[in-house]
Amino acid sequence: MVEIRFHGRGGQGAVKGSDILAMAAFYEGKEVQSFPFFGVERRGAPVTAFTRISEAEIRIHSYIYDPDVLVILDPTLIHAVPLTQGLKPGGRIIINTKRSPDEFVFPDTDHPHIFTVDCTSIATEFGLGSKESPIVNTTILGAVAKATGLVEIESIRRAIHDKIPVKREQNEEAAQKAFDMLIGK
Repeated sequence: MVEIRFHGRGGQGAVKGSDILAMAAFYEGKEVQSFPFFGVERRGAPVTAFTRISEAEIRIHSYIYDPDVLVILDPTLIHAVPLTQGLKPGGRIIINTKRSPDEFVFPDTDHPHIFTVDCTSIATEFGLGSKESPIVNTTILGAVAKATGLVEIESIRRAIHDKIPVKREQNEEAAQKAFDMLIGK
């Protein structure tokens, strides 16, 4: 079983992104769970969402405390909350940022694999959300597919098509572009 924790801010689509990832894995015949945790429910407040993907039945029904993968939709959260707490040794961290993976150091983690892609610029390019408040959830899912190999990009595109009611093609293309542009170390 692979456990993924999404960190974003209200309005960025962390919860919907978690759901779409689970749907993509379900399309590939995997067992899935997807659920949110809301603290202060307001736009811009930190939001956490969880996804579990497994080849076997998932029997655990708790928050994810020791994730295999962290998906960070808003890089300003890195120093604001303890995002990497519990990350398994060698875990993957996927960050929406213009910065290179080499610029990130997480001293409280054991040999993480860090991946970056500028989802904000990609989402803006495809008109997802507004320039002031782009919605990056579908975009970063392309990066998640490539960084983890958990699901195929075609499954992400299909799940986006089925779950997103507007700008389907733009969301699918944004995910594809993030998949193609992902940088990792």
